[in-house]
Amino acid sequence: MAESMKGLRRTCRCAELTASHVGQTVTVMGWVQKSRNKGGIIFVDLRDRSGIIQIIFEESDTGEEGFEKAARLRAEFVVAVTGTVEHRSGAVNEHLATGDIEVRAKEIRILAESETPPFPVEENSRTKDDIRLRYRYIDLRRPDMQRNLMLRSRVGMMTRQFLAEEGFLEIETPMLTKSTPEGARDYLVPSRVHPGSFYALPQSPQLFKQLLMCSGYDRYFQITKCFRDEDLRADRQPEFSQIDMELSFVDVDDVIDVNERLLQKLFQEIAGVEVPLPFPRMTWQEAMDRFGSDKPDTRFGMELHDVTEVVRHCGFGVFTGAIEQGGSVRGINAKGQGAMPRKKIDKLVDFAKDFGAKGLAYLCVNGDGSFKSSFAKFMTEEELQALVQVMEGEPGDLLLFAADANKVVYDVLGNLRLELARTLELLDKNEFHFLWVTEFPLLEYNEELGRYQAMHHPFTMPVEDDLPFLETDPGRVRAKAYDIVLNGTELGGGSVRIHQNDIQEKMFDCLGFTKEAAYEQFGFLLNAFRYGVPPHAGLAYGFDRLVMLMAKEDNIREVIAFPKVKDASCPLTEAPGAVDQKQLEELGIEVSKVQ
Repeated sequence: MAESMKGLRRTCRCAELTASHVGQTVTVMGWVQKSRNKGGIIFVDLRDRSGIIQIIFEESDTGEEGFEKAARLRAEFVVAVTGTVEHRSGAVNEHLATGDIEVRAKEIRILAESETPPFPVEENSRTKDDIRLRYRYIDLRRPDMQRNLMLRSRVGMMTRQFLAEEGFLEIETPMLTKSTPEGARDYLVPSRVHPGSFYALPQSPQLFKQLLMCSGYDRYFQITKCFRDEDLRADRQPEFSQIDMELSFVDVDDVIDVNERLLQKLFQEIAGVEVPLPFPRMTWQEAMDRFGSDKPDTRFGMELHDVTEVVRHCGFGVFTGAIEQGGSVRGINAKGQGAMPRKKIDKLVDFAKDFGAKGLAYLCVNGDGSFKSSFAKFMTEEELQALVQVMEGEPGDLLLFAADANKVVYDVLGNLRLELARTLELLDKNEFHFLWVTEFPLLEYNEELGRYQAMHHPFTMPVEDDLPFLETDPGRVRAKAYDIVLNGTELGGGSVRIHQNDIQEKMFDCLGFTKEAAYEQFGFLLNAFRYGVPPHAGLAYGFDRLVMLMAKEDNIREVIAFPKVKDASCPLTEAPGAVDQKQLEELGIEVSKVQ
């Protein structure tokens, strides 16, 4: 039966005890990790969020009743123990921070009993994710999960402290806002007092933070929840946290400067990693040409080589056909993998097809300088030698080629180099390679809609030199946009915003908005711009992704207390779920089956 805490007060957490406390009487509280009854003596490992302390029970110290209570202890019982800190009588446990001391119990209270948990509370759990998430309150007791969430807390607190010292004000923006047509799908919230109308949960605080710049607040930030109704993956959740900021009277370099210093401070003081400044910068076009990705992982090489001109007139129709259609031929060099078995190469071909490739051409450079290839018979010896030279091929290398439209080639080879790096174990989680990717295309053409879309959002400023092309060649225009990338993951992104009416109108024209449609969707922002808007720019981080990389995890679920699974459901609460019919009637909503 559970006992009361009345009259007891915890003096410290379990792992806060050190040899300096020897001889002191302390009261510790927590969960039983394990209990070992040796007859006349009982050893209990007591756990709280700080770690573990060993408790030793003997009847001569606790009395018969206290010893009987100790004998009843099982895993996950919640107890309070008062006793004296001593040096360990047995062997020192070098794996514990408290491994050289123990607490000799004088009094014990069982504050709560526990059924046998569905899985052990231990590090590096092998329990299936669906069970872990169904019993998340138990999973969160595991030391590695607790370290992750404590790390997250420290990152949030230090971010707030740093930005406050840099003159930023933390200002909250609304959760119930208006749906906008650009970007991902919104989560909609029906209004009871405005029947047939809906709020949208924010995909970002973008418009409101620009309004705050119009209002003269100069430097704003918040750590806030955002929502996107999109498919999940390892670094994406339907609700996620952003470190969001906006600055007035700045340009690209000003935003980059403050954020480099923020990241340097976080990694040095929390992760113990020295981060040299400034970070490298790379234009979007260079990133695509070298890595096939706008968020390149630069911890390893295997960069793309453009061999279009080398094979333009060769006898291999796959190559020449792609070039004639306006595409390109590019390759990557898997150094030292020339002896890769054909079955593994075939798996790489199948992998490439998942990203739109019709196939994958390969050429193995044998130790004697000869070739084994899927296309060698269509090319002369001289052409093959020239190809190997451009690819910087050496005996023992495996050369892999994609030929298609540029977008497909980038996508295929960009993902293929990452797959090879994973399988060849080239990715070191202890390395942290930061990179700014700049000068993104301002617009991208949507074939389905038959018009251009903003690659970021409609308020991104074009590079000044490209302004003349907005009306004549929109696809050529670069944006004053920048992403911060870490180890192949986009940590955050931002841009300089448009603050001139004439440029904003041209932007809306490119996107197919009439003036009336633009005001219908964004009128409150455009009206604000009529009353004096300063030049401004901003950036937003994926807070969950940042903590995931600092914690060296592969999935953001490991750094979120109560995450969703792949279908955006919550195994713990069983959300989403049906609601009472009366609630639907109040909202004027009738539910029908989706065809």
